[in-house]
Amino acid sequence: MGIPSEMRDAFMQRRRNSFVIPSPAEDEKRSRAERFSQEGVRAGVKAAAIAAVVSAVPTLIAVRKIPWAKANLNHTAQALIISGASIAAYFITVDKTVLESARRNSRAQFDKTV
Repeated sequence: MGIPSEMRDAFMQRRRNSFVIPSPAEDEKRSRAERFSQEGVRAGVKAAAIAAVVSAVPTLIAVRKIPWAKANLNHTAQALIISGASIAAYFITVDKTVLESARRNSRAQFDKTV
């Protein structure tokens, strides 16, 4: 469904030409939020890469050595185990990093006002 492209374009055009001018504090907040999200993504990618290796090694060894795993874990199951661990590590790390950055920022703002 969604918004038709003509309506969306008209809305965005009207929004850009608004008479409201953002304050420097809003620009600073936006740049800080972008920086925090980039930090989170970087940390998440690192964590996902480490989790992929850490989960791939035992999974592949188990499929070669353990009879139950050899019989029941096909290539799709192996890929799901490895990617599931990587995805979980990515999102958990991004969330924790962004929240920690926001917490650090709010403490700095509080200390600045006092």
